[in-house]
Amino acid sequence: MKMIRLYTREPMDTAIYDAKLAYSMHIAIWNGEEFKGLNHNSGVFFAKAVENPDGSLTAKSLKEPKAVRMDDGSYLISAIRAEADGCSDGTALLARTRDFLWYEELGREDELYSRSFDMSDTIEIPDEIAERLVNTLTTPENIAIEFPETVAVSSREELEEIKAKAVYSDGSTDLKRVDWDLGGVDFSLKGEYEIEGRVHQEHFEFPVAVNRADPCVAFWDGYYYYIATNDADGNHTLYIRKAETIQGLVTAEEVLLLDSETYESIGGLLWAPEFHEIKGRLYIFHACTPGEFFKEESHVMELRLGGDPMNRDDWSRPKRVMKADGSDLAEAGRTITLDMTEFEWKGKYYVAWSQREFLPKDLGAWLYFAELDPDEPTRLLSEPVIISKPDYGWANNHTFVDEGPFALNLGDKLWLTFSSAAVDSTYVVSALILEKGKDPLNPKSWRKMNYPLLTSRSVPGEFGTGHNAYVKDKDGHIFNTYHARPGVDGPRSSGIRRVHFNVYGEPVLDMTEEIDVKPDLMCIKTKLVIK
Repeated sequence: MKMIRLYTREPMDTAIYDAKLAYSMHIAIWNGEEFKGLNHNSGVFFAKAVENPDGSLTAKSLKEPKAVRMDDGSYLISAIRAEADGCSDGTALLARTRDFLWYEELGREDELYSRSFDMSDTIEIPDEIAERLVNTLTTPENIAIEFPETVAVSSREELEEIKAKAVYSDGSTDLKRVDWDLGGVDFSLKGEYEIEGRVHQEHFEFPVAVNRADPCVAFWDGYYYYIATNDADGNHTLYIRKAETIQGLVTAEEVLLLDSETYESIGGLLWAPEFHEIKGRLYIFHACTPGEFFKEESHVMELRLGGDPMNRDDWSRPKRVMKADGSDLAEAGRTITLDMTEFEWKGKYYVAWSQREFLPKDLGAWLYFAELDPDEPTRLLSEPVIISKPDYGWANNHTFVDEGPFALNLGDKLWLTFSSAAVDSTYVVSALILEKGKDPLNPKSWRKMNYPLLTSRSVPGEFGTGHNAYVKDKDGHIFNTYHARPGVDGPRSSGIRRVHFNVYGEPVLDMTEEIDVKPDLMCIKTKLVIK
C-alpha cells in the first residue's frame, strides 16, 4: 500500500497560479521521506461550473478535499464547494473515483450519505493504483539505451534499419535511429569493426518562431510545410514555410500566402490556419472576418490540383463553412466560429471547432462537432453538437474558453486535444477521448479529462502553452507543434517537441529533449560484422 495526501494550494499572482487553479484537488504521494506533489504540483480534480438558465456558466472551485475507500474498491471524494475565488458557497462537492485520474461528480442527494464515513486528506491506496498515478502524473525519463552488442549486416542501409531502444522510467520504450561514425568501414569487404554512434535526436530550441501562434505543420508531396497565426502584424497576414525535414522549417524562408487586403470581405483577423488533406487534396482551414472581431468565421482554402502550396495564386479564395442545408454556420456579428480542425475517423470525415455566442449574452467559447462532406469540405453533413464547455477552473481562468481542437488518432482511441482559458500565461491544453465503436456525434461518447495535460508548470520557461497540432516525421515519430510564451509577458511563439507515449499508450506532451534522451546515454558502441 502507498500513502497519498489530498490538498489545495495557496493562490499566487493571477498570471502564475490563480485561485481557480490553486483551489482544486492536488495529489502528493509518500516517497519514503516526504510527500511529493504529482502533476507538476498542479490540480488533478476540479469542481465543475454551474450552468445557469440562460446557458452561461458560473465558475466553481473546491477546498478541503478528503477521501475514503468504499467496499467496492472505489473512493468517495468530498470537498467544500466554493466560488471561483475560494469563498465557500455553502454546499458540498462529492465525486467518485477508482484511480484518482477519472472522476464522476455525484448529486446533492449523496451529501448526507457521505457524512457517515470517516474521511481524511491522507489515505492508503493499493500499489497498482499508486503506480498508475505516478506513471501518468509524472513525466517519464530516459533511464537506459539498449542496442545489440554485435550486429551483422551486409550494407549501410541494413545497419541504419537497426534502431536503438530508449527505455523510460515508467516502463515505456521508443525506437530511435543512430548516427554512426563509419569512417574506415568498407561494406564491400567482409570484416569486423568496433564502431561508435550517437542516438539521433531532432533539436528544437524554444522558441522556433517568435510571434507565431497556433502553429501547424503538415507533410505534403514529399515536403513539410509550416503555417501559423502572425502576431507580429496584428494577425493580418499568413506566411508559409517549406523544408525537406521538420527541423529544416526552423530556418526556412517565409512566403506570404494570404493577407487581409487581397479579397473583399476577407480581412483581418486571420487566425489559426491548419493544413488538412482530404481525399488527396490539400486544404487550409482558418478563420477570418471582413474587419470586425464579431464577424470572425471559419473558412477553407483549397490548393488547385497539381498546385504549389508555396504559390499563393494556386490557392482558392477562402470560402465560408456552411451547414448541411447551405445556411451559415453561425450568425456573423452575433456568434463567432474559429479554430476549425478536420480529421478522418473510421471511414468518415469530421470537423471540430470553437464557437462563441456574444448576443444577447456572452456564453463563452464552446467546442462543437459535426460530420463533414469530404467532396465539399466547406459543407457539413450533420447538425453541429456541443462536446465541451469550459466548465473546469483551468478552462474558465480569466475567461470562459474551449478552443483549438486537434485530433490525434491512436487507432483504438481518438484523442482530441484542445486549449482553454485566456490566451495569456495561464493558457492550457487538455483532451477529449473517443473510444473505437462509439458514435462521435453523440456528446456522451466523449470523455473529458478533469485536468490539463500541458500548463505553464509543465516545462520551465514556457508559459501559456496551447493551441497545438500534430505531425509525423519520416521516422514515424509524432511531433507536437504548439505556441507558448518565453516569459509570463512574452510574445506567443511557436515550439516543437516530440510526443512520447507512456506505458499505457497515452500521449505525453511535456517530455523535453534532456529527458527524452539523457545526454550521458546518447553515445553507444557495437561490434559491426560485415557479412
